[in-house]
Amino acid sequence: MTPVLLLVAALLVSAHAYGEREPSYNIRRVAPLTSAALATEVLPAAQFFVPLTEKVPRQTYKKKLLEALRTGLSTTAVLAGSANDNQYLTNVTVGGENFTVIVDTGSSDTWVAQKGFECFNLTSFPEKQSYCAFGSSGFDESKSKTFASYPDKNFNITYGDGEFLNGPVGFDTVIIGDMAVNKQEIGLVNKAAWNGDGINSGLLGLAYPELTSVYNGTDPDSDVSGESDTYNPLFFTALSERVVSNPYFSVALNRGSFKHQENSSYDTNLGYLAFGGIAPVNTTNISATIPVQGYTLKSGLSNQYLFYTVEIDSYIFNGSAAPTGSGKQAILDTGTTLNYLPNALAKAYNSKFVPPATYVADQDTYFVDCNATVPAFSVNIGGTKFTIDAADNILPAGTDSNGNELCVSGTQNGGDPSDTDLFILGDVFLHNVVVTFNVQSNKITITQRTAY
Repeated sequence: MTPVLLLVAALLVSAHAYGEREPSYNIRRVAPLTSAALATEVLPAAQFFVPLTEKVPRQTYKKKLLEALRTGLSTTAVLAGSANDNQYLTNVTVGGENFTVIVDTGSSDTWVAQKGFECFNLTSFPEKQSYCAFGSSGFDESKSKTFASYPDKNFNITYGDGEFLNGPVGFDTVIIGDMAVNKQEIGLVNKAAWNGDGINSGLLGLAYPELTSVYNGTDPDSDVSGESDTYNPLFFTALSERVVSNPYFSVALNRGSFKHQENSSYDTNLGYLAFGGIAPVNTTNISATIPVQGYTLKSGLSNQYLFYTVEIDSYIFNGSAAPTGSGKQAILDTGTTLNYLPNALAKAYNSKFVPPATYVADQDTYFVDCNATVPAFSVNIGGTKFTIDAADNILPAGTDSNGNELCVSGTQNGGDPSDTDLFILGDVFLHNVVVTFNVQSNKITITQRTAY
């Protein structure tokens, strides 16, 4: 595959989430009691924070499984970005052992590879461990003084392209930065079909408990989607153990330089994940607090919180129109690089580049001249305008066969709002704000960052 195809695939597959196996019922969005702006919360400084220091390409499994969610076929899909999108990593300690893990506001499980894990290819044929490309040999629970097994349970995620993660479940102390959570439920992956990056060995999920993937029994083939044994993700456990005083976690993602985006998977200045208050970066006085939008499950459960979904008042650019239908909401997700807007809005915005962006249908992608003039773009949420820096709306996408540099727009097609598609504000938006999540009252405070 040519360099351009590799890198375009890494940024621009139009679907951008993943989920569990064959779904048993679907979801539809439902608003909370209000979708209007709330009184802006006064946020304390964070008690704990940890730097985000690495960024690597995502695996390919996310593509097909957002499609299931977007067509209303999955209740427990886990949002996590485009196929081979970029993902932010940080370091954690589990039972005294150190691992690099994915930070994901679009999924909920905490899991690590287990020492001695079996590796398979996507046709379930056994392979050497190196084939799965985890960043370590895995967690050895026999070396942990704090590990406790959780009998008759199994951790199980199966993806639409053949990737899967299975294994036993236990409890252990998880330390991130200076925050120690003593009895966190974790999945130990002892069987995996996984297209790893050679750096991360697991995932730290920060979404709601309803997206967790532990089941009763020890046979993953007997698990039924929609019947998981829901448990507290790490930050919820930290709250229950009173490790943090305030019910906030906060994310500040740095864009990094254009050179780093184009040439390197490693950057030592990618922002912060903070707990107990707002992340420690410079901000303006522009801020809004809005409610998280809930979902109703076909099973009858109403107003269930899954993703960090917010109401969008408007997208502001020359020639924009008011969003309609499902286009009035968007999911805030650290694991999605690009913004995915309703198709008509994406088309209108991309026509305003000078020269205009070019849509390539077979890749469902807007390409743009790397030196194009970027049209101004803001998002109105909670009656407040949040500005996106022009630097975030042109992204490098490799070179063509002649060595010419290629770039793509940071704003891409997300689907048809009349079809209840899900839309996403990814890192293109999140680079410009600090997002602070109150998981106790189900509110999100968005704060404009100082230009950097």
